[in-house]
Amino acid sequence: MAAGYNPTVRRRRLGVELRRLREHAGLTGEEAAERMSWSGSKLSRIERGQVATNSDDVRDLLELYEVTDPGLRQSLIMLARESRRRGWWHVYGDVLPERFEVYLGLEPEASTLRFYQNQIVPGLFQTEAYARALLQSHVAPVEPSEVDRRAELRIRRQEVLFREDPPDVWVVIDEAALHRPIGGKKVTADQFLHLIEMGDKPHITLQVLPFDRGAHPGVNGSFDILEFTESDIYAPRLVHVENLTSSLYIEKAKEVRFYTVAFEHLRTAALHPMETRELLTELEQRVRSGETEDVND
Repeated sequence: MAAGYNPTVRRRRLGVELRRLREHAGLTGEEAAERMSWSGSKLSRIERGQVATNSDDVRDLLELYEVTDPGLRQSLIMLARESRRRGWWHVYGDVLPERFEVYLGLEPEASTLRFYQNQIVPGLFQTEAYARALLQSHVAPVEPSEVDRRAELRIRRQEVLFREDPPDVWVVIDEAALHRPIGGKKVTADQFLHLIEMGDKPHITLQVLPFDRGAHPGVNGSFDILEFTESDIYAPRLVHVENLTSSLYIEKAKEVRFYTVAFEHLRTAALHPMETRELLTELEQRVRSGETEDVND
C-alpha cells in the first residue's frame, strides 16, 4: 500500500507536524489543550495520529501556534482533510473494533514486523478455518455472518505478506499455541502445514519456543513490534499489545527497547528455523495420521 493513500500515515504525519509546531510555540500539551478548551487526551490522540481531525480544528491550532506561513497552513489543512478519508478496511466497520483500525493502518507501512504469541498463531499466519474457529469462540455470541466478515478481513489483511515489497517478518510462537486444538484435527493439521509454507518464504523467519526452555521474558503475554524507515512520520519502532477490550501502542524509546530486548531473548531461546520446520512437520503428520474425527466433536 502506498504511503500517500494510507489515512493512518496522513494522520500521523499531521500529528508529528502539529506537535513540532506546538513545541516551537513553547506550549506544553496541557497548556495547548486548555487554550483550545479541549481535554488533554484529545490533543494527545491527534498528535499521536490515533484519530482524524477536521480542518477547522487544525486551523484553530495553527492560530494558537501563530503559524503564518500560508503554504504550511494550506498543506496541513489539506492533510487534515485527507486524513479523514477511509482506508480499505472501512468496509468492515460493522465488525471491526475501532481500536484495531490504527493497527491496520500501521502494519502495511512497517518495514519489519516482529510477533511473539504465547497462546495462538498470529493473525497474519492463520488459515481461514483456524481464524473462523477462533472467532466462533469469542466470549460474546457472534452471528455466522459476522464470523464470515471478520474472517474475510483477517485473510485480506494477510495480503501484506504477498506484495512485491513485503516487510521482513520474524515470528516466535510458544509451543503451547501448537498444542491447543483449535477447530479440530484437520484445521490444526492444515494450520501446521500453512506455517511450514510461510516459514519457507525468504522474508519470513519462523521459530517455536519449546516448553523445555522454562521461564522466559514472554510469560507475561504476547506483543508485536513494528519498525519503520520513515522516522519523520513514526517513532522508529512501536510496540502493539492487545487484550480483550483494548489495544496499547507503546512508542517511548525506553519502553520499546525493553520489548525489543525481550524479543531478542525469546528469539535466542527458540528453536532454529530449520528445527522449527522439523517440529511442525512432525506435528502435522502426527495429527494428520490420527485424523478420524474433530477433537471438538
